Amino acid sequence: MKSVCHKLAPKFITTLLICLFACHNFVEAQVSKKEKNALIALFENTNGESWVHSWDVHTDVASWHGVRIQNNKVVGLDLFRNNLSGSLPQQIGDLKHLEQLNLAFNNLKGELPKSIGKLRKLQLLKIEMNQMNGPIPTEIGDMESLVKFIAFNNFFSGEIPESIGNLSNLQELNLSSNDLAGKIPVGIGTLTKLERLGLFQNRLNGVIPGQLGHLKQLKELVLANNDLGGGIPREFEQLANLEVLQIQNNNIFSFDNILHLNTTKLLVLDYDREKADNRFKEFEIDKTRMADTKFEDEKID
Repeated sequence: MKSVCHKLAPKFITTLLICLFACHNFVEAQVSKKEKNALIALFENTNGESWVHSWDVHTDVASWHGVRIQNNKVVGLDLFRNNLSGSLPQQIGDLKHLEQLNLAFNNLKGELPKSIGKLRKLQLLKIEMNQMNGPIPTEIGDMESLVKFIAFNNFFSGEIPESIGNLSNLQELNLSSNDLAGKIPVGIGTLTKLERLGLFQNRLNGVIPGQLGHLKQLKELVLANNDLGGGIPREFEQLANLEVLQIQNNNIFSFDNILHLNTTKLLVLDYDREKADNRFKEFEIDKTRMADTKFEDEKID
């Protein structure tokens, strides 16, 4: 009997090892090869060996820093303040199940790939405090699930794409401190869920679109430090939830409609008082205050 067991033992061990090896491969195979290759392309393009929290690309993807997997798909990628450099690869668009992408506070350069528009499930895109440049791709308007697009303090240039008006779920748009020029797209006025709009310190010109007055959920509107002209739109009287309005350091020459602003919730009102006539110099709101421009320094919750 002992002899039989002795003979069976090696076979049992061999079978067990084969099963364990197969199970290990099965676990790694949960993430598609296309998604894994996209992550590796990101790693290689952004000097992954020098990241604060680097990846061992020979291990299970689930163990990689900042990667969140759900139902065998990559749904989250949080590489906030992780010393990424270089540029984003086109393969970023192959992470088509992504819901959150946080690449903020790094040293990324180059353009935002057009393939970003393939991320139809993405709700949060944070790329602020990098050195990215070039135009914001028109394909950004294809990201129908996007709720927050935060890209302040980069070097994006060109015009804000009209397609941004397609992002019907957008609640926050912050493109402040870039090199964007041209007019503010009127399509932004169709984003009825928008609560915060930051376009501070660009080279935007033309008049402030009256359509922005249709954004009845808007709490913050920061247009300061641009080349905007004309007057304050009368439609702004519809912004009943507005808490912050900063329009100083522009070429606005008519402040007549400031008197029509709903001040029920207004806490911050910054405009060029020295350019206004005496009627508006007396226009003060006791509870208003000057607000410093704040930069978000946070990770994905």
